[in-house]
Amino acid sequence: MEIKFDSNGLVPVIVQDAETNEVLTLAYMNADSLRLTLESGETWFWSRSRRELWHKGATSGNTQRVVEIRVDCDADALLVKVLPAGPACHTGNRTCFYRNIRS
Repeated sequence: MEIKFDSNGLVPVIVQDAETNEVLTLAYMNADSLRLTLESGETWFWSRSRRELWHKGATSGNTQRVVEIRVDCDADALLVKVLPAGPACHTGNRTCFYRNIRS
């Protein structure tokens, strides 16, 4: 299947816990990070701020083992179901979506 990367060569990726279905984060992949994810079985992303590849958990140890990768109907977004080994968020929270706009 051909993934439709945007004009910057990126595709948005929703990362979801494979056991609880909780959304853990939204990240981006380019062709290289998608290839590395498929090859290694762990998530790799493209950091838009640092402009470099990063392996989730390389420094924190909080890796994400890939269970399944799905593509949406337009082939321009991915859903990656993972088994996380620790928090997904750099703040230490289990998910990056831990704040409400309204209480």
